[in-house]
Amino acid sequence: MASPFVEVQVGSRTVKVTNPDRVYFPERGETKLDLVNYYLSVGAGIERALRERPCMLHRYPEGVAGEKIYQKRLPKGAPDWVETVEVSFPSGRTADELCVTELAAVAWAVQMSTVEFHPWHTRRAAVERPDELRIDLDPQPGTGFTEAKAVALVVNEVLGELGAIGWPKTSGNRGIHIYVRIEPTHGFREVRRAALALAREVERRIPEQVTTAWWKEERGEQIFIDFNQNAKDRTIAAAYSVRGFAHGPVSAPVTWAELPAVETNDFTIATMPARFAALGDVHAGIDDRYFDIQELLDWSERDERDHGQGDAPYPPNFPKQDGEPPRVQPSKINRANWSEPAPGDRVEPHALE
Repeated sequence: MASPFVEVQVGSRTVKVTNPDRVYFPERGETKLDLVNYYLSVGAGIERALRERPCMLHRYPEGVAGEKIYQKRLPKGAPDWVETVEVSFPSGRTADELCVTELAAVAWAVQMSTVEFHPWHTRRAAVERPDELRIDLDPQPGTGFTEAKAVALVVNEVLGELGAIGWPKTSGNRGIHIYVRIEPTHGFREVRRAALALAREVERRIPEQVTTAWWKEERGEQIFIDFNQNAKDRTIAAAYSVRGFAHGPVSAPVTWAELPAVETNDFTIATMPARFAALGDVHAGIDDRYFDIQELLDWSERDERDHGQGDAPYPPNFPKQDGEPPRVQPSKINRANWSEPAPGDRVEPHALE
């Protein structure tokens, strides 16, 4: 028997939505069709967040209580009007990822069971040169959204001193993301270095509240600024993306003025449409001004020269990088076989436990 379906008109496109009554969010009972209609209600916002960016999809074919699929390659069966862009991964493999150029592509992705949209911080025209620096404030055990908000305000002070504009949003879970539009003149390595330099400056100002320690055993009850979210093929939920939890939370753009009073659960697929109808996209100006990261790269050189702070570990799926410190948690370093290398020395695998 054929699956039930409805057809949704999105601009000039007709998108067929199968199993429209399947419950995706069990807390209130929102369905797959409700999810499509949510994304259409915030259309200008989600389009702005995704436009021309390679995009990984988090798919939940049975709703968020079921299996989660991480989809990098465009799902099969896409209409010819759904566009893609080829990207390469740290492994050297390549894939054609969804590249949203119109709102109908978002609706089609939801038809393919997508709940979360995770775009790259580059665009199709320069897929190896980020135009977005991402500051990810990640609460560690013993901290939460309240502490993340306090750290975000300090981040905003530092950005203001640099002449940069930060655009904050809730993560849709416990954290906060801050985006800075940057000139797409540097590669992933340099943008990650700039993000690490910014994170270390915030850490110096409020060391009891912030950590840049990559290893969890060293973080304590602090907010971790995850600089590695600026590495290649690392993605976070887009502005206006729904998250895969039973109550349908949304990664919600907010203003700096309202940030101290908001709570992450204020924003769901049930509440965001009315907010968007009243306020529009509060990040509508994000593309109006771009920041040159050169001063942050100068900070990075200063950190190494004056503070002995070189590079930090990359995520485990990356090839070993030149100048990277040991990619092993400190408590597991075999002290009998390890001695600190001189600056510029390559760390050989046999040196690690």
